[in-house]
Amino acid sequence: MKLPLLLIPFALVTVSAPAAAPTPIPDQPIAEKKELLFSDDFEGAVPAKVWHKVVPTFAVEKGTLKGTQTRDKNVPAADGKPAVTAHAAVHGLEIPTKDSVVEVKIKFEGATMIDVEFDDRKYTGAHYGHLCRAQVRLNGVTLIDERDGGMRNDIYEMKKDPAKKAEVAKLLVGRSATYPTKLETGRWYTLVVETVGDEMRVTIDGKPAGYLKSSGIAHPTKSKIELGVAGKDGLFDDIKVWNAEPAKR
Repeated sequence: MKLPLLLIPFALVTVSAPAAAPTPIPDQPIAEKKELLFSDDFEGAVPAKVWHKVVPTFAVEKGTLKGTQTRDKNVPAADGKPAVTAHAAVHGLEIPTKDSVVEVKIKFEGATMIDVEFDDRKYTGAHYGHLCRAQVRLNGVTLIDERDGGMRNDIYEMKKDPAKKAEVAKLLVGRSATYPTKLETGRWYTLVVETVGDEMRVTIDGKPAGYLKSSGIAHPTKSKIELGVAGKDGLFDDIKVWNAEPAKR
């Protein structure tokens, strides 16, 4: 799937604005798994056909899915060629969900960020249909409501004007949350992202790692699940996606 190069600039996608002061992470799951919608152990020679390219570059290697950011710098338009904007590598699945549990093993092999993203390309109220995401770095986990935060059309445009920085900051209060963590390069971790109603909860190796409650997370149709990698390289394995319903709490 070939996309216009200027649609989703990396700097804008990953800037999460002032993160809200972290609230306590629920100790127990917020989602109850229902039917298994998808799984892939990447043991084939090429990615399963249900995967599609969003932003290069991903490849199946040694039973894992490897993401490598190749659009790693801005290149101005020249010689009749369009400008290229730096952007994380992104690989996508078309799996419509409302509430879900996504489990995937991740490993940093030089990557600076690995994430699980939710989009709805038919939703026109946010840039490119971005809804919400959970970003993992070696030193922290950030959860972002993009639909009602930085990707909301009016806010997205305001962010281009430095004079509106303070106004934008006020609009983004509570739309993201960052939690400290300490991960190691070269080690596999099991990342679980639960989305239920307007809540998102993240665990790493079964331990609570992040939580955000924000209206955009409740978008009724999360039609796409995408994996992202910034830097070189990030590995994925044994991904599973379940439909879910709110856990009894």
